[in-house]
Amino acid sequence: MDPVVILSRQEQEYLLCAIESGLRVAGPHQFFLWTQGQVQALLPHRVLVCLQFGHGGALARVECLHGTVLAPGAQQALTDLALRIARGGRLAAAIDAHEAPDGLGGEILRLGFDNVLAHGTGPTSAGGSVFLMFGLAARPTARHAYFLELLLPHLHLALGRLPAARTAVDGAPARALSARETEIIGWLRAGKSNDEVGRLLGISALTVKNHLQRIYRTLGVNNRAHALARCMDLRLLERDQDCGASAAARRMAS
Repeated sequence: MDPVVILSRQEQEYLLCAIESGLRVAGPHQFFLWTQGQVQALLPHRVLVCLQFGHGGALARVECLHGTVLAPGAQQALTDLALRIARGGRLAAAIDAHEAPDGLGGEILRLGFDNVLAHGTGPTSAGGSVFLMFGLAARPTARHAYFLELLLPHLHLALGRLPAARTAVDGAPARALSARETEIIGWLRAGKSNDEVGRLLGISALTVKNHLQRIYRTLGVNNRAHALARCMDLRLLERDQDCGASAAARRMAS
């Protein structure tokens, strides 16, 4: 039997305040202020990653909320890790990075955190959501997991009330491809291998491969041919690819 969690008077006040404030969230700015204010009071953390999935499990929205400046590339790395945790079935977990198996702990530590608290709705007829708090002020326990479980329906409903993500309706990716990713896709369209793209861009073939893996996850595909087809269907390369290829050509000429 799970241990009974008794909330202190202060925790009850924080919880009620968070729930009441969440009822009024209707836009991205309000969602940010709520999660970084009243939710933080009950569960202090450094970064909150919110994942919203559509019917069938396709990623429809990602929100990465934090009150401090993250290192370059950290937000994308956090999102990638959050997706792996969510899709790995860890929908109700308090993860201590020093004890987590299978290399997960090392990856959390490399990103500058030592714990993660995660909970999700699981699949629903309208799509589910998962919320991951990175870097809790104290090592997460069953008590913290219970607080997040109590907040879960309110987080889920508040996220669902936000205006539709720009790409959720037409099947476009959850985020725009970066300039470097678009450039790499452009060279793939030209038939270049990873080694050739790496030489053209002055990076290693392994770095190209890592970029491709992020592109595949963003587009919801499994290989370069499918990625190219998706980009063509969504017209992602019509302008940016030409700019990227031109920039690379200038680098080659210099």
